[in-house]
Amino acid sequence: MLRTHSCGELTKKNEGKKVTLVGWVKTLRVQGKVSFLLLRDRDGITQCFLNDELTKKTSDITPESVVLVEGKVKVRPDKQIRKDIKTGEIEIETSKIEIISKAEVPLPIEVEEETTTHIDKRVDNRFLDLRRDKVNAIFRVRSKIAQHTVEFFSKEGFVNINSPKLTESGVESGAEEFKLPYFKKTASLAQSPQVYKQMFVISGLERVYEIGTVFRAEKSHTTRHLTEFTGIDMEMGFIENEHDVMDVVENYFKYLLTEVSKSCKEELELLKVKLNVPKKIPRLDISEIRKILKEKKKNIPEDDDLDAEAEKLLSEYVKEKYKCDFVFALNYPWKKRPFYHMRPENNPKGTRSFDLIYNGVEIGTGAQREHRLEILEKQAKEKGIDLKKMKFYRDIFRFGAPPHGGVGLGLDRITEQLLNLDNIREAILLPRDPERLTP
Repeated sequence: MLRTHSCGELTKKNEGKKVTLVGWVKTLRVQGKVSFLLLRDRDGITQCFLNDELTKKTSDITPESVVLVEGKVKVRPDKQIRKDIKTGEIEIETSKIEIISKAEVPLPIEVEEETTTHIDKRVDNRFLDLRRDKVNAIFRVRSKIAQHTVEFFSKEGFVNINSPKLTESGVESGAEEFKLPYFKKTASLAQSPQVYKQMFVISGLERVYEIGTVFRAEKSHTTRHLTEFTGIDMEMGFIENEHDVMDVVENYFKYLLTEVSKSCKEELELLKVKLNVPKKIPRLDISEIRKILKEKKKNIPEDDDLDAEAEKLLSEYVKEKYKCDFVFALNYPWKKRPFYHMRPENNPKGTRSFDLIYNGVEIGTGAQREHRLEILEKQAKEKGIDLKKMKFYRDIFRFGAPPHGGVGLGLDRITEQLLNLDNIREAILLPRDPERLTP
């Protein structure tokens, strides 16, 4: 390794020790014959003192250049401790500095924490944008969200699957499919792993989950939609109803927020985020929600679902009444749900489905699925779908299908809402929308 330590791990305990650091130059401040270089890596920032000779050698160094610094760890007097950097109690008395890669100037974007650079230009230069501590922290948190997700579902006995992303056709509306040539056929990029989740539950795996890419050819230009995103999907068999699925989802978020609070303390502090672990997530029927919204002068037609404004208003109500950042909205209208959602026996206009709303934004949709083939075929027909033309899907239910259900969550939206970000593009490294295909 080029370095003996990272910047963030140096403390008073290292006093007098000779160390080698490698990182990016944040700033170089010259004061007469000496200078002070702030060296940054992923773990923190360390101040390096350069004497007269080294100051002359580095006079042409540019911000964001990669340099190697050798020197002795020195503890700073209390009155000189820098409060603005993580390792402010120490500095390096530099004996050697080597420029490994000199950065061109000017930089295409600002790399300061407080920036006015627009998100589009920042994404164009994401490799530089990530050198900002707060942006870097977002993706360290996102990584931990994925890690703790795997931990939870593994502990709950779910089997990890990887479903195909090239399919012959989607189960849901073809209007949102990306079509592409596939030898002498036309293929689609997968809109969701729904078919495969059900297939593998029915196969005998019983409980499955996947973290994978999902594609939607939606011409949406909002702060919450992308054409390519990362889904967290799970499906489970032998359920009594949709509440069994919601129980698992609720336990997942309790586990996730608890673990992220522990594993990302520094990142959450930097981003000024305080996580509230729910004790119990409220479950409200859509009919009750309509009444709540009506009192807030927001009318939702009986056969319609909640729009963005309604989700925000509902969250405000739940936050005030239940002191919770989450709410399950139940029993969405059949008119707005896919054919494979089960309908309650006493309410053919409804579905055994739910949305999970987190801090004003829907982050997941789930339901009990219809496992009885004769009813599934009837429901498909009502939606204008001929299941006989979807033999691969129909056959799944011909040889013993248990009652089952599941949920599709968005990793990007979970990250966005958990960290109180203004735009989902802040929560994904390289977003894809109707205009963006690069970098």
